[in-house]
Amino acid sequence: MGYLLRVDSITKDYRNHRALDNVSVQVPEQSVFGLLGPNGAGKTTLIRIINQIIGPDQGTVYFGDKPLSPAHVHEIGYLPEERGLYKKMEVGEQALYLARLKGLKGPALKKLLQHWFDKFDLSPWWNKKVEELSKGMQQKLQFIITVLHNPRLLIFDEPFSGFDPINVNLIKEEILQLRKNGATIIFSTHNMGSVEELCDHIALINKSKKVLEGSIRQIRKDHADHMFQLELEQLNKPLEHILKSGFTLVHSKPHNGLVTARVRIDNQHSPNELLEQLMPFARIISFQELTPSMNDIFIKQVTGKYPSEDTKNG
Repeated sequence: MGYLLRVDSITKDYRNHRALDNVSVQVPEQSVFGLLGPNGAGKTTLIRIINQIIGPDQGTVYFGDKPLSPAHVHEIGYLPEERGLYKKMEVGEQALYLARLKGLKGPALKKLLQHWFDKFDLSPWWNKKVEELSKGMQQKLQFIITVLHNPRLLIFDEPFSGFDPINVNLIKEEILQLRKNGATIIFSTHNMGSVEELCDHIALINKSKKVLEGSIRQIRKDHADHMFQLELEQLNKPLEHILKSGFTLVHSKPHNGLVTARVRIDNQHSPNELLEQLMPFARIISFQELTPSMNDIFIKQVTGKYPSEDTKNG
């Protein structure tokens, strides 16, 4: 697997506060990489270091096989969480100005902008002032400016903030299309549903340290806690009287003649053994293993425990 970006043993201090403590991260090329963590974990500091807004106290960032340098500026597009536009400028004028700062010029620039403006329904606003745009329209404008120069690495910090569901889907589709077209994307968000939907790999930072990194699929598999959900019909004996040692009834709820139950199996036993115990006493309608969601895993890594079993996602 090739990596477009490698963060190698980065440490950053602010006076008496250590924002990043020996953090290493590897971002696979042409992937959507989730950079996760609670507020104050160090994510923003790491993003600023990658964008060369600030420098690390220790460690090195590599872009491809070379140390990150000012020469890589035009290969990176950054959409910060705190948006910034010149409110009094006309929308089209501002887009042209910011695109030229990224090195784009010539007759093709306006045509390229018009393509993106049409796609995002911004064309009627070309000659309007930025302050006349809604918050969502302003964010679409900044998204366009971020991706316009076709950078190899895109960094999106809470890109869906303030968008309605229709525009959230629009941006999600564009992110996946950008990856398909060859871009590598770092995606920072607190929305774990979007992480599961979009990300191939993630890194989780907590209290300045990296505590988790890997593919979404492997992380969920590694954190599986042998929890199984069943739907049972015609149950003729209480579950707590059926289950043997090593099988723990976590939750049971009867409804309209069915019983929905969650059972945890210890490492010494198998799902087949659970089914064998239940079949003489009930008809099994459904049976599935519950793997923890990224939201569950995030909470477990940060707080030390999963959400309560009643609210835990399946």
